[in-house]
Amino acid sequence: MASSRYEGVLLGMGNLLLDISAVVDEAFLAKYDIKPGNAILAEEKHLPMYDELARSANVKYSAGGSSQNSIRVAQWMLQIPGATSFMGCIGKDKFGEETKINAQAAGVNVHYYEVDNAPTGTCAVCVVGGERSLVANLSAANCYNVEHLKRPDNWALVEKAKYIYIAGFFLTVSPDSIQLVAEHAAATNKVFMTNLSAPFICEIFRDTQEKALPYADYIFGNETEARTFARVRGWVTQNTEEIALKISQLPKASGAHKRITVITQGCDPVVVADDGKVKTFPVIFLPKEKLVDTNGAGDAFVGGFLSQLVQEKSIDECVRAACYAANVIIQRSGCTYPENPDFS
Repeated sequence: MASSRYEGVLLGMGNLLLDISAVVDEAFLAKYDIKPGNAILAEEKHLPMYDELARSANVKYSAGGSSQNSIRVAQWMLQIPGATSFMGCIGKDKFGEETKINAQAAGVNVHYYEVDNAPTGTCAVCVVGGERSLVANLSAANCYNVEHLKRPDNWALVEKAKYIYIAGFFLTVSPDSIQLVAEHAAATNKVFMTNLSAPFICEIFRDTQEKALPYADYIFGNETEARTFARVRGWVTQNTEEIALKISQLPKASGAHKRITVITQGCDPVVVADDGKVKTFPVIFLPKEKLVDTNGAGDAFVGGFLSQLVQEKSIDECVRAACYAANVIIQRSGCTYPENPDFS
């Protein structure tokens, strides 16, 4: 595969966070008022938790942030130097340096906006019985702005990319940046993709989400997010297949691509709504004792999917790669992977 043809083909943007991951107990979740499997933004009451996690004997650090996780996994699956790029914001600190080193080692071409008035964002990953709960303290990630995106060396990444992925979490930070990139994609027939990301995005940031969705050629999400999305809109159904179909049929800004909706359901089949039809795909069975943690599973799923999409493979192949990547990640701690993929 000629690498020049794929140079910068996939661009990601989003919140840059350093994952601080540790196995905790139910009492820890109760102490900080965290629900199992949740993904939320940190409030005042959560702030002491980061130090407590950092003191944990089993603590692990890894470059996180939903969009960047997906881009790192896509890069790993592709094994083509320079195929992926990423933009987001970090602080000028130790965690920021750590994030840079981590992303560069993954082979992603990163253009970070670096600020000195806020520390690099962190995400507490609290693992209980293999299930993860996420609490994000955005800090510097919250400082990203559209001016950085408009700088010629950064906009060049947008110009070069044929596929652009921005998870829904970025709606809380820089909707202007999303709009600019989405409109560019629509005007130039590029493929723009996003993610429902979390129930709170579908609820609290509904209006911002509503502006971005018409531009989305692919919308990813899990069954909880999909049901929240439906409930907020007053749709009577809680059936994942029906919701996926309705999302795929929402108005589109550009007619160049039809919208495809991809909804994961944990160990239940993946739902794909495409061109008025729904298909389901079984996931790879994993015995309970092999599950390490689900942190990054959804991100890895998207990364695997994108790795085949940018090579213009069929949807079936994209889903197969997505399931493979998610299966690898849940057998490891955090969103990490072995040196080379074993996918053919």
